[in-house]
Amino acid sequence: MSKSALFSVRKHDPCPACGADLVIRSGKHGPFLGCVNYPTCDYVRPLKNQADGHIVKVLEGHACPQCGADKVLRQGRFGMFVGCSHYPECDYTETIDKPDETAIACPQCQNGKLVQRRSRYGKTFHSCDRYPDCQFAINATPVEGVCPHCQFPLLIEKKTAQGMKRLCASKRCGKLIAQDE
Repeated sequence: MSKSALFSVRKHDPCPACGADLVIRSGKHGPFLGCVNYPTCDYVRPLKNQADGHIVKVLEGHACPQCGADKVLRQGRFGMFVGCSHYPECDYTETIDKPDETAIACPQCQNGKLVQRRSRYGKTFHSCDRYPDCQFAINATPVEGVCPHCQFPLLIEKKTAQGMKRLCASKRCGKLIAQDE
């Protein structure tokens, strides 16, 4: 066994290319399975099945609207989602964690509504539902109201050591709003 092999795999899992043993090796993207006869045989495969969308549970009684097959709960690289059991023939999917819509109008375009979204890092923010046409976004919780200082049509709530405070959502103003205003 070579120095770079971490340990060998069970005897009933031979290399499909040459029939030798497979060993777990470490690479720049993490551990993987490789043939013990490397470099003569260069067979490799992922250690785990890293394919997106493996089935967690079959949702019996819930039919796919596109083909009529059962829906399934799948685990993908961005979290859980519902999809068709006949994937890849049928590509129906639906998200589980749909954005929360507020009744607050977007202060930038006045046409859209603010929706709660989650960044790729897991942080919550609010943005216009007309994205990419309107790119308004804020990191704090939006509150209906008008700033008495600059007349901006949106306020935000921030948690401070003194409790919840309301501020103007405009980056230019950002002034504290008294609770009685």
